[in-house]
Amino acid sequence: MIDIKDTIAAIATPIGNSGIGIIRISGDDAVRISDEIIRSRSGESLDLFSSPSHTIHYGYVYDGDRIVDEILVSVMRAPRSYTSEDTVEINCHGGMFVMNEVLSLVISHGARLARVGEFTERAFLNGRIDLSQAEAVMDLISSENEFSRSNSISQIKGSVRDKIGGMREKIIHEAAFIEAALDDPENYQIDDDYKDTLSSLIDEISDEIRSLLKDAESVRYLRNGIDTVIAGRPNVGKSSLMNLFAGYEKAIVTSLPGTTRDILEEKISIDGLILNLIDTAGLHDTIDEVESIGIERARTEMEKADLVLYVIDSSDDLKEDDEIFMKDMIGSSCIIILNKTDLGCRIDPDHLKDISKAPVVEISVKEETGIAELKEMIKDLFCKDMIKDSRRVYITNKRQTEKLRDALSSLEEVMQSVKNGMTEDTFTIDMMDAYHSLGSIIGEDVSDDLADRIFSEFCMGK
Repeated sequence: MIDIKDTIAAIATPIGNSGIGIIRISGDDAVRISDEIIRSRSGESLDLFSSPSHTIHYGYVYDGDRIVDEILVSVMRAPRSYTSEDTVEINCHGGMFVMNEVLSLVISHGARLARVGEFTERAFLNGRIDLSQAEAVMDLISSENEFSRSNSISQIKGSVRDKIGGMREKIIHEAAFIEAALDDPENYQIDDDYKDTLSSLIDEISDEIRSLLKDAESVRYLRNGIDTVIAGRPNVGKSSLMNLFAGYEKAIVTSLPGTTRDILEEKISIDGLILNLIDTAGLHDTIDEVESIGIERARTEMEKADLVLYVIDSSDDLKEDDEIFMKDMIGSSCIIILNKTDLGCRIDPDHLKDISKAPVVEISVKEETGIAELKEMIKDLFCKDMIKDSRRVYITNKRQTEKLRDALSSLEEVMQSVKNGMTEDTFTIDMMDAYHSLGSIIGEDVSDDLADRIFSEFCMGK
């Protein structure tokens, strides 16, 4: 675990030239260091020591008598800062040379270079945020759609902490009662009625966890995107559809079958829903070795995909290979796309629905018709039943879902012990295991190594 006594500094804005760059300093010496290197244009002290918290001052960074840059400096005093420590942010010009010059000066006057994620780790260690809120900070930075953004904000405000804390409070209350009954049976009684009460409570908490886990699986698509494979026979318009979605010529398109021989990938957004698109080689029998490898890769990607967009040339007769594929895809998330409707449609969409049990949409990539309907179909498949309740807690972090599963497993052990008529001390063992698993979600029970690993995944300056 880090030493939170020293003062740290880092560039808090992205690496590269920009209009503004921020040097963040946090710790007991943050104000002193800033006051030593920042003065007025005439060289007079700004007296940052006397500055009220949350004020901004205009000045210049000096290296001895040399002016390094014209800046604005923000002073935020403990505990009303991101880290709960004295924090100073120097807003300088955003060239890499200038920012490194300012940072070097800060370090030469007593700060050390912050480790990746160390500012947020200090906020956690100083008790300003819990671990779920810290992880939500990084989720917010990496968010790519409105759901991810709003859910991260909700978690930063403490939605996960409050939900998990409520369950832990119920568990520890009952565990304490059982321990008291074991130590003082004359005043605290555990009878069959109490076991029924305990079973009801454990069921209630278990149902809460199951609901969180179910929602976590549902929102995975909204957060990480839908792995979507565009598949079909050669020359049916797969690559043209990929290019239309991407908005540029991502894939080479010709009239010759088999142009696409390898996997092409592109990430697109449909009203905030991310599609991780994969264009694949046309599915057909071939003796060409390179083409065969591409087709095998296509089949592998289809097996892993969350969604398959199977494209058929509607201007041609339905092929036996298409019918076989559609029957094989029954039960999977698949949309059948009848393309080239501008050339006329020789295939009955209702017949395809009967074969595939999947939705069918008619489009023309060339004329760009039917694309809106296709996008609505995709959204309906993955978002139609998504609850839009802003008060609902969604767990999107993989580590947190694993701990929820651990807690649920321990609670199921409690229920089994009650049913098997086990002694009461066995109840509390598993109850406390659940309590600690839930605690690790918010950082109440977390090892130093785990905390270090979590914060090492953050970006520099945060």
